[in-house]
Amino acid sequence: MNTNTMKWLLKREFWEHKGSMFWAPLIVGSLLVVLLGCTITYGIMAHGIPTHISVNGHWIDDPRLDAALPKTTMVASMLANGAYAGAAAPLFAILTGVVFFYCLGALYDERRDRSILFWKSLPVSDPMTVVSKAVMAMVVAPAITLVLAIVASLALLFVACTALSTQGLNLFTSLLASSDLYLSPLRLAALLPVYVVWALPTVGWLILVSSWAKSKPFLWAVGVPVVALVIIKWINAALENFSGQTLLLSHYASDVVARILGGIVPGIWFTFQPALQTGMHPSPNGFDMGGIVSRSYLSLAGIDAWIGVAMGVAMLYAAIRMRRWRDEG
Repeated sequence: MNTNTMKWLLKREFWEHKGSMFWAPLIVGSLLVVLLGCTITYGIMAHGIPTHISVNGHWIDDPRLDAALPKTTMVASMLANGAYAGAAAPLFAILTGVVFFYCLGALYDERRDRSILFWKSLPVSDPMTVVSKAVMAMVVAPAITLVLAIVASLALLFVACTALSTQGLNLFTSLLASSDLYLSPLRLAALLPVYVVWALPTVGWLILVSSWAKSKPFLWAVGVPVVALVIIKWINAALENFSGQTLLLSHYASDVVARILGGIVPGIWFTFQPALQTGMHPSPNGFDMGGIVSRSYLSLAGIDAWIGVAMGVAMLYAAIRMRRWRDEG
């Protein structure tokens, strides 16, 4: 595969979808910083911070808690973890919608406006084109969102610490000395390979639908698996009522449908493997980002994750073959 060609294909995809992949999360992140920043500042300025606090059963009463509180580093770590998690959550929700509709229109739009005739005239193969769209959905778009989430988190931390410093609680030194300030972005980035594995079936299915649907790809992408699930459930209920037997396929149908429609939701692997959540313990510093990362990688030890990868690769291959023959508007 030509690396330079892939680079230009990714640039093309980015510039064609810059509004949804960059400006949308940027605007949401900016609004998040402004609204939450103003709320935090107003709350601290209007009500102040408590001048007495209980530490290990002993009450501390001091107007300068940064001098009296021996665990300001813990408070700073809680702020860091909370800010990264709080800023990332709404942006990752936006990412889910962006990736879903991007994949649906990836091959359908170029057939609808017949621009596929122009792109096929260029010396770019069908496999490279389809792979570039999959990489854009699973790697580039999440990476852009991740960077914007980190920037928004740092802005919120600065606003919160500045507001607290006006009330006599200086957390800047403790925050800069906290390892969570620097490790949390790396931990978020470390989840990207896990996301790729779990998102591949959904991306493959949506791009496959985009390659053959003549119209209304959304209805095809959602309707086919949902209708199939309803039919399987109905047949299973009928068999159970008449013969007391059930379909073995019914046990897996819900998981399959959820996997091909919801795989692009960050953290979806915890719903497929609930046992991973029980192994995580609350951290004294707030969110246990290290535990989330380690448990996320444990989800790759199951066969379900790799069956989904095989399905996703097969659907991307089918989309490549379909693009080779479907060029009508």
